[in-house]
Amino acid sequence: MALSVKPLGDRVVIEPIEQQEMTASGIVLPDTAKEKPQQGLVLAVGPDVEGDIKVDNKVLYAKYAGTEIKVDDKDVLILREDDVLALVG
Repeated sequence: MALSVKPLGDRVVIEPIEQQEMTASGIVLPDTAKEKPQQGLVLAVGPDVEGDIKVDNKVLYAKYAGTEIKVDDKDVLILREDDVLALVG
């Protein structure tokens, strides 16, 4: 799928992965009790991104980093390469 947003500089576009809505014991969590996601899937990388971050990587990022926008009916996050903390899996 082609994304209609191309990040500039050292920016990365990430689709956050929402946490489960139910705990292991079966309690359903309301939206107000959910933690802000910190894992996501990389959808696009800017031309100045160096290192191991590539499209389709699953990453861990800083909790309150970046700017949230809606692109192609998807909520995505644009953040700096430095806000990506680790690759997952």
